[in-house]
Amino acid sequence: MPIALLALAVGAFGIGLTEFVIAGILPQIAADFGVNIPTAGLMATSYALGVFVGAPLLTVLGARVPRKTMLIALGFIFTVGNIITAIAPTLALAIVGRIITSFNHGAFFGIGSIIAASLVAPGRQASAIAFMFSGLTLANLLGVPLGTWLAQLFGWRLVFWVIAGIGLFTMVCVALLVPHIEKGKAVALRAELRAFVDPQVLLVMGITIFGPAAFFTSITYIAPMMIEKAGFSASGVAWLMVLFGFGLAVGNWVGGRFADRSLFGTLFITLAAQGTVLLIFWAGIENHMVACISVFLMAAFGFATVSPIQKLVMDRASHAGAPTMAASVNIGMFNLGNALGAWAGGATIAAGFGLASPNWAGAILSFIALGLAFLAWQSARKDYALQVHVE
Repeated sequence: MPIALLALAVGAFGIGLTEFVIAGILPQIAADFGVNIPTAGLMATSYALGVFVGAPLLTVLGARVPRKTMLIALGFIFTVGNIITAIAPTLALAIVGRIITSFNHGAFFGIGSIIAASLVAPGRQASAIAFMFSGLTLANLLGVPLGTWLAQLFGWRLVFWVIAGIGLFTMVCVALLVPHIEKGKAVALRAELRAFVDPQVLLVMGITIFGPAAFFTSITYIAPMMIEKAGFSASGVAWLMVLFGFGLAVGNWVGGRFADRSLFGTLFITLAAQGTVLLIFWAGIENHMVACISVFLMAAFGFATVSPIQKLVMDRASHAGAPTMAASVNIGMFNLGNALGAWAGGATIAAGFGLASPNWAGAILSFIALGLAFLAWQSARKDYALQVHVE
């Protein structure tokens, strides 16, 4: 693999770390700012909403900027946002930093995928893109548990200083290792918006929102949930985050492998299994073994939905002749789901249903996504039957 891919993987590592480390350090943030857990959960919600807005916005604005230059600019945004969060004297300013940081997310992965594919032969493009995303997987396997441990020993602010350092390192790596690549074509916004009147595209985007929202509802509050309800120690939470990261890696592999055989079949199985696991997690919250297995499985089944969902959106949007914006917006929809999940989990806790309640709330969201998947499948079957009849 070209060494330039390493720069992209470093950036993906930083993005994965800044997004998911919140789940392990939420108690420290809440204690520092003197707020309750649901309010501190706004650190996760704000980031996800920022990605939802920033992904399509920066895709349009950055389309005519040379891609290497754009990556460096995105790294700068990422670094500044994390520094603001690290030094923030109030929760409100910390949230501002999170929103600024989030604007880097969707555009970095979109542009990074294009660059990764351009650096290798056509037959190795998927592997090159997967190498870039390995940074995201590594962030969840190693970075998030390490960040949780650092926050417990030295405070949560150090974690964001470290992430800001990763942002600076990414900028240096991109500047030194990534070759100059010409700017792309301007996004034909009117043509691209045609995808958003396609019922199947809208249904699949609905799955994107509710499917990942299900496990994010639970994982956002995993630290207080496991400490207060399951009796885990603070260091035990760090190991649970390792299990969560391992589940994401396994789910990503399983989803990509089986989606090639049956997109909708993969969605039906994973969404139903995710909802079932979350209900078991809620019922058996005080059992350590149940908790550990549930954290792994909800991550695996939850992330196994990502590949088939993205492929469905891109295939259908390409059919409508408008793939660019739909693919970018779908990344934003995934993070809108994260925001919805973090909000739903916090709402059930704030309503007095207890720290375990995000699990049954997540199960409901997963079953909603399953219903949307069934409707999308029915719609696709009707379209296929109509095409056959016309031919």
